[in-house]
Amino acid sequence: MGDRSLETAADQRGASATEYGLLVIFIAIAITVGVGLFGGAVNDLFDRLVTDLQGAGVL
Repeated sequence: MGDRSLETAADQRGASATEYGLLVIFIAIAITVGVGLFGGAVNDLFDRLVTDLQGAGVL
């Protein structure tokens, strides 16, 4: 009986590790897609900000 509970606990830990691994992969994909979609727009925003600050004599 004790051996069976140890096997079950090990299986659950392995399943949890797999689930966390999949979660990390999906988050990485979401970040990659987000940067790909919005990266250019954010870059343009910061370029305009720097240009405006330079025009105002702040930089």
